[in-house]
Amino acid sequence: MPSQDPVCRIDGARLWASLMAMAQFGATQKGGVRRLALSAEDGAARAAFGAQCAAAGLAVRVDAVGNMFARREGREPARPPVLFGSHLDSQPSGGKFDGALGVMAGLEVMRTLDDHGLGTAAPLELVNWTDEEGSRFGLGLTGSGVWVGAHGLDEVLARTDADGVSFGAALDAIGARGAAPAASFPVDAYFELHIEQGPILEQAGAMIGAVTGAQAQVWYEAVATGQDAHAGTTPPAARKDALVCAARVVDLVDRMMRARGADGRGTVGRFEVRPNSRNVIPGEVRFTVEFRHPSSAEIDRIDAQFPREAGFIARDCGVTLAITRMFRMPAQAFDPECVALVQAAAARAGYASREIVSGAGHDAVLLARRLPVAMIFTPCRDGLSHNEAESMAPDEATAGCQVLFEAVLARANRPALA
Repeated sequence: MPSQDPVCRIDGARLWASLMAMAQFGATQKGGVRRLALSAEDGAARAAFGAQCAAAGLAVRVDAVGNMFARREGREPARPPVLFGSHLDSQPSGGKFDGALGVMAGLEVMRTLDDHGLGTAAPLELVNWTDEEGSRFGLGLTGSGVWVGAHGLDEVLARTDADGVSFGAALDAIGARGAAPAASFPVDAYFELHIEQGPILEQAGAMIGAVTGAQAQVWYEAVATGQDAHAGTTPPAARKDALVCAARVVDLVDRMMRARGADGRGTVGRFEVRPNSRNVIPGEVRFTVEFRHPSSAEIDRIDAQFPREAGFIARDCGVTLAITRMFRMPAQAFDPECVALVQAAAARAGYASREIVSGAGHDAVLLARRLPVAMIFTPCRDGLSHNEAESMAPDEATAGCQVLFEAVLARANRPALA
């Protein structure tokens, strides 16, 4: 428990209740959530969040890609706001806390300010970014990416899901397309609270991670095209088996990852075989590939190596392999002053903290290209995330929110720059 008392405490019980209430939108039998971006479940969650923000006296606006901003005015309304938040969409079999913790903790920050009659010099804005996960439309960091100019709005609106539904149509179906421009506006700094999604804090016995940056990533979509043929009548020399090719590429991804030691990350997360019939040689396989590493230079080397070696595999299999790079993100350092505010906030609240590099991508990583950013990590049980069994303790959620509260107030109340 904390060893000293800050100016005021967030209401941990209220925060936990709001997290559990949000978890009912898209709740699964195994205790997780399925709240795909712009689904009916996401729409219901967004509506509930918007209503809660309005009830807290916040001015809510929505932009053209569906990003939701809830503003609390400051004593100096002309100053750029301090922005904080995360996302409400989930993986197909996700957990209660990935993303939702940062959004609902942000709302608790606003409520706590009201509880104690506190104002801030700079305005505050809480944000729910649209489609951070990318699990439905295949992009990821979508709303924040449009906001910073990393993705084009028209390109995003035209993307389709596995059923052929466009992003734009899905926005309209749940009434999530707003009137505000989907473009950045002046912001003083951005803070994001998130579960670690890894085991480092739990193993170290630290309640708070002061995130200093995020590792580099490269994502691909791949299509192996061979020839459908009868499984019983086609001899080896005549086969153009797309699945054999794809399987060998999966092995290549694993070997490339392991060759880079403990820092290597390589994953094939999605795999679709067609025609997917017991007695037909697969003629087409679609799959995704991603690599991550703390070094941007190493990701550059991977980006040169992988398509070349995968192409050799396809040639040997007699299969055509089309690899499309979805995006490449360099390693991103966060703002030292904002990171220091997180560390000071943890110390003020009496929580053990340690510096940590994010192994996952977050909206904060894209925003850090444009403005000062810091992230706050809390432990999650066994480091498990993107899983229905994802879990954390109420006191861990409280700790993260308290640190967010302290850091946001410190930034918002600093003297205005000349």
